[in-house]
Amino acid sequence: MPGIKVVTDSACDLPSQLVEERGIALVPLTIRFGTEEFVDQTDLSTKEFWDRVTTGDVMPETAAPSPGAFQAAFLQAAEEGAEAVACVTLSSGVSATYQSACTAAEAVADRIRVSVTDTQSMTMGQGFMVLAAADMADAGTGIDEIEAELARQRDRIHVFGVIDSLDFLKRGGRIGGAAHLMGSLLSIKPVIEIRNGVVEVESKQRTRSRSLQYMAGKARDAGPLRRLAVANGIASDIDEVIDALSGCRPTHDLVVTTLGPVIGAHGGPGTIGLCFELGD
Repeated sequence: MPGIKVVTDSACDLPSQLVEERGIALVPLTIRFGTEEFVDQTDLSTKEFWDRVTTGDVMPETAAPSPGAFQAAFLQAAEEGAEAVACVTLSSGVSATYQSACTAAEAVADRIRVSVTDTQSMTMGQGFMVLAAADMADAGTGIDEIEAELARQRDRIHVFGVIDSLDFLKRGGRIGGAAHLMGSLLSIKPVIEIRNGVVEVESKQRTRSRSLQYMAGKARDAGPLRRLAVANGIASDIDEVIDALSGCRPTHDLVVTTLGPVIGAHGGPGTIGLCFELGD
């Protein structure tokens, strides 16, 4: 259809119904369990992923989409009559997804203009930027304006997480500044933050409950919020976080979503992510 098409990848954790309603094209990453390989959300659902993680003994790994996968999405947008594509990707600090999208954008430059934005974020932090791009596209905003506004929005988005173990981050090579915590897991429950596109340790708490309360306090103390989301990696204490956020009054409704296979592969079971966007 005419206008600007929004394309993203499956690390955004947006509910599938919302992706379909907004006409967003989703390019999936690949999930591997040993020698078995699955296309995210096509060969492997989120529920199937978590079932495998909790019942199996093989830790999952992820792989970025190929440039060809992005190229197919961009060309499909051109065939549908789109005037341009706003592609919003997972942080380049943790994945080659952004580079794949850029390579694809160059390959189709003679067919359609593609603007690729590195969110320097993940899960619903990335999802917020995808939704903003869709809102602007629906409003008739030009591709240059969308690109500029997404760059501004990136600085307003914060993503924190509480995880049960750093083993998954270590295995996936996404541990960043958290590397020095290995060997100390029996005495602390770290709160991580996506900072400048990579995983860093934001706080070291003695118990998981304290970590969850500390993390929720980040949103409560942030001031006016535009968007707020909690991503649940099959954590039994997710309600503790939701209750702790009851005083927050974001412009948009609180979104509670399941942490998908891409981020779940690096956080592991029990991970809870908190994503919020500051208001003006």
